[in-house]
Amino acid sequence: MRRTLLPLLSIAFAVSTLPASAQDKLTIYTYDSFVAEWGPGPQVEKAFEAECNCDVEFVAVADGAALLNRVKLEGANTRADIVLGLDTNLTAEAKASGLFVPADIDHGSVNVPGGWKDDVFVPYDYAHFAIVYDSEVLPNPPRSLQQLVDGNPEEKIVLQDPRTSTPGLGMLLWIKAVYGEKAPEIWAKLKNRVLTVTPGWSEAYGLFTKGEAPMVLSYMTSPAYHMVADDTERYKAVAFQEGNYLQIEVAGVTTTGAKNPLSARFLTFMTGPGFQDIIPETNWMLPAGATDKPLNAAFGKLPEATKTILFPADEVAANRKAWIDEWLTAMSR
Repeated sequence: MRRTLLPLLSIAFAVSTLPASAQDKLTIYTYDSFVAEWGPGPQVEKAFEAECNCDVEFVAVADGAALLNRVKLEGANTRADIVLGLDTNLTAEAKASGLFVPADIDHGSVNVPGGWKDDVFVPYDYAHFAIVYDSEVLPNPPRSLQQLVDGNPEEKIVLQDPRTSTPGLGMLLWIKAVYGEKAPEIWAKLKNRVLTVTPGWSEAYGLFTKGEAPMVLSYMTSPAYHMVADDTERYKAVAFQEGNYLQIEVAGVTTTGAKNPLSARFLTFMTGPGFQDIIPETNWMLPAGATDKPLNAAFGKLPEATKTILFPADEVAANRKAWIDEWLTAMSR
C-alpha cells in the first residue's frame, strides 16, 4: 500500500554517503511513496548499503503502471538496474518488452497466496485491494461491489486511474472479474459516486484523509497504519461479498541491471528479514518473504477477504488496453 498521509515526494530520491564507482552503484526505479522519508526506501537503502558497501539510488515516479511506461519509453538505454513496484497485472507485459531478465536467485523464502512460479520477477509484499471508509462519516458502508454501485451517489469515493496506477488497474480488473461483459454498464453507473480519479494512490488517499470523500480505493491493510500511527480505528476496510482483488508487488532486473552483480544480490536481500521486516509498518502491506519480527497486533484486527480474485498475468496483458478503453468510454458518457 503506499502508504501514508504526508506530502508527496515525486522527484528522484537519492541519499548516498561516499562516491561510488559505476560498478558499486545500484539504481532502482520505484514509486514515489516507497522512497518518501516515511516509506520503506530510506530504511531499505541504509540496510542494503551497510551490507553491500555500495551506493543505492532510488528514482521515483508516481505509481506502478507509470513505472512500466517509463522503462518502456527508455528502452535498452534505461538507467534502472532494478524496477521495484510493478505487480502481477503488469508482469506479462513487462516480460514482453524484452527489457527484463530472469532473476537468478533462490525463491525458497518467498511466500505469497497461491505460491510463486515466475522466474523473472520476485515478490516483496502483497495485500487485497479494498474500499476504505471513514466510519465517523459513513457508519453504513457498502458491503459488496453491487452495493457500492447502487449506493447513494452523494456518498463519494476517490479512485485511481488504471492507466497510471496499479490500484486503479486493480479496481478495473476487480469489476471486470465480477461483472464480465457488463463491466461498462457498472462503470457508467459507478461514475456517479466518483468524486475524482487521481493519477496515483497517494493523491487519492490524501483527498480521503482530508475529508473530501468518505471512501477511497486502497488496501485491506490500510487501517493498520491509522491504528499504529494515529491510535485510531476510525478508518476501516471492507471485505466485499464477491471477494477482493489481490495485489502482489514485485521487483525485476532489467537488461541494464543484468550487467551489475549488485542486482541479484539486492533481490536476495529483498526476500529476507533485512528488507521484509521493514515492509509492514512503512509500506503497510504484508511481507512476501522471510521475517524475524512478528506483525504488529493491528494487522490481526483487519478483515480477511472472503474470496481472492486475481487474473492470470497473460490474460491481463492480452486485454488491458481493450478493458481500459471500455472504462474510458463508460466514464466519459
